[in-house]
Amino acid sequence: MTEPQLAPPRRYAPYDRAGGFDRALGHPARRDLPFFAARLRELDAAEAFPAEAVRRLDALDLPAHYVPARHGGALHSYEDLLQLVRVVARRDLTVAIAHTKTYLGAVSTWVGGSADQAAELGARVASGAVVSWGLTERAHGSDLLSGELTATPVDGGYRLDGEKWLINNATRSDLVCVLARTSPAGGTRGYSLLLADKSQLEEGSYTCLPAARTHGIRGADISGIAFDGAVVPASALIGEEGEGIETVLRSLQITRTICAALSLGAGDRALRIATEFGLEHRLYGKRLIDLPQAHRALTEAYADLLAMEAVTLVASRGVHTLTEEMSVSSAAVKYLVPTTADELISAMGQFLGARSFLSEEFAHGLFPKLERDHRIVGIFDGNTLVNLNALINQFAALARGYRAGRTDTEGLAAAAALDADIPAFDPARLVLTSRTGNSVAASLPRSLVELRELTAAGEAPESLLAVAEHLLRISDTTHEQMAAHRPSPREVPAAAFDLAHRYTLCSAAAACVQVWLRNRNTVTAGTTATAGLWRDGLWLEACLSRLAERLTSGTLPEDGTDGSAVLDRLMPLLVDQYESGEMFSLLPFPLAESETGTATGPAGSPAQEAS
Repeated sequence: MTEPQLAPPRRYAPYDRAGGFDRALGHPARRDLPFFAARLRELDAAEAFPAEAVRRLDALDLPAHYVPARHGGALHSYEDLLQLVRVVARRDLTVAIAHTKTYLGAVSTWVGGSADQAAELGARVASGAVVSWGLTERAHGSDLLSGELTATPVDGGYRLDGEKWLINNATRSDLVCVLARTSPAGGTRGYSLLLADKSQLEEGSYTCLPAARTHGIRGADISGIAFDGAVVPASALIGEEGEGIETVLRSLQITRTICAALSLGAGDRALRIATEFGLEHRLYGKRLIDLPQAHRALTEAYADLLAMEAVTLVASRGVHTLTEEMSVSSAAVKYLVPTTADELISAMGQFLGARSFLSEEFAHGLFPKLERDHRIVGIFDGNTLVNLNALINQFAALARGYRAGRTDTEGLAAAAALDADIPAFDPARLVLTSRTGNSVAASLPRSLVELRELTAAGEAPESLLAVAEHLLRISDTTHEQMAAHRPSPREVPAAAFDLAHRYTLCSAAAACVQVWLRNRNTVTAGTTATAGLWRDGLWLEACLSRLAERLTSGTLPEDGTDGSAVLDRLMPLLVDQYESGEMFSLLPFPLAESETGTATGPAGSPAQEAS
């Protein structure tokens, strides 16, 4: 087989920028820095807010990256923001979730506010103001159309009455973006968004509710706020009256995509802890990592993480290039990436055995904290069922688009080709449902034509084509079943949720194939591991094998499609990235540890702890 010629080594700018930010945070094993694992675990045990770590992020100007450049900030692309959040999340999810909440609170203004509102809020956020997003209520949860908090017109503004709960940073925030009922009848046009500045509210007109005790992210400010005659000026209204629900739903398409960064960071840390343990622990006279079952557990997790990275790369770039399809891509990513990361973390817990339960003695108790913290990621910004239901509601359009091979060719190419320029994000292009389907999923049949040609030319292995053909058959069947689905006016059948789950896996497979096809000749070859992952389509075959296994769970694999051989080939590359202090990634992603040549484990041994 002829190997493709790689271009001269070149860095991937978003990873370089995020890696530089990580290095500025300092080595995570340094006891004198706020991200030292033992210190964060102590704060978690005390349910104390990680104020010092948050201040460190502020000092490095992370808030400026929550503000679009058009509004005076440093946010030029969502792939940049996602990678910045990813490096914070791999250090500590509580800190990442507490800090990034400001973006969530501000995003409705970026999407639905006026230029003046966005510029004013942008200046506040860039200077460190904390913004909260008040959507949910105690009695209604994610059912936003049942919200009872009201905004009643008064002379010069609106009077807020009611309560929002559970809200991240409700107490610590300077401003709260509140979804309020502005029409007594409610309905989709009966709610509006208002940005309440606490410093301008009359004393006694609002009360911050006590923080709730949570299973994970114990130190985060998960509380609530109650308004009682709190008057905000007319200028606090974001957009027009009645646009609140639509603006929220459009904004969630961005925030759900960014949530994938939390899972990628958590997955990297879980695999890193397990890899260190596997290299150091001995059993039956061998390193644990050399035992077949342990070997397989680590390489499966590695392949899953690489697949989710490919999916997220396409989605984050697609915010700019496939904006009209984000109602589909954001729901698929928000469901699949956190769910896969939960499974990965659980598998690494089984790999660690009893040590995964130790709250102090092993790795400073980092793993059980990580496991608890990550469970929240699948819940906020629309839980698993909400996101699957969003896909079910679009089955007909998705099936039609797939059958017709309907793709935004230019937008898809720019999303998948990592050296392609992407346009500035235009929030006006966000729509509530995709009229054309999903270009990523619909590209799979055409991608297989290209892959067959490469295989015939000796530029791709037969084994890669075999698993891709297998997935194409599954994708065809899945879309046929989606086309046959008939919406129910009442309860959605359980089978439809299973079908939506399968759809996200098929879409992930299509994204992986696109990333490999569009970058196989131009990808950075800056490290041995990176070059090895791309050679002969290794990472793609491994990822497709894992996706095929998930799609055929509970059945015996077809001959040659169980992925055993290709997964075995991943181990040296996994160890290489671990020992070089890089993110587990398809591309070179140097972290703080790479500058010292120290492995990026959880500082579990004195040799890894910097003074």
